[in-house]
Amino acid sequence: MINIKAIYFLTLLTFTLTACGQTKGDRTILGKEFAEQELKSSLADKSKHNVIDNKTAIIKDSLTAINVAEPILFSIYGKDNITKQRPYEVYFKDNYWLITGTLPSGWKGGTFLIIIDSRDCKVIRISHGK
Repeated sequence: MINIKAIYFLTLLTFTLTACGQTKGDRTILGKEFAEQELKSSLADKSKHNVIDNKTAIIKDSLTAINVAEPILFSIYGKDNITKQRPYEVYFKDNYWLITGTLPSGWKGGTFLIIIDSRDCKVIRISHGK
């Protein structure tokens, strides 16, 4: 007698293994020239379709703001230095995300500050106290 659970399991396993087997070889790569043309076109014609309208926030929550800020801060100040300043203080004011580090109680020193425009992800300020 055929075990339906076994068939179901094998079918599921087969689909899972083949779905995760994507490689660059089975993807369409548009190439560097295409990327350069898109950049040139986008810089020349700002009216082209673009979700950035400088009016609507594209960074809508604090987690996304942190995920934008951390790689920038890590590259400037080092990952260990920045992660030691967790938990961060994160505030949203007038379409800007203000993120600062914290220090353990009683510690002296400075923390980072990064201010990011929520409408276009532009970094307005980065600094670190001493």
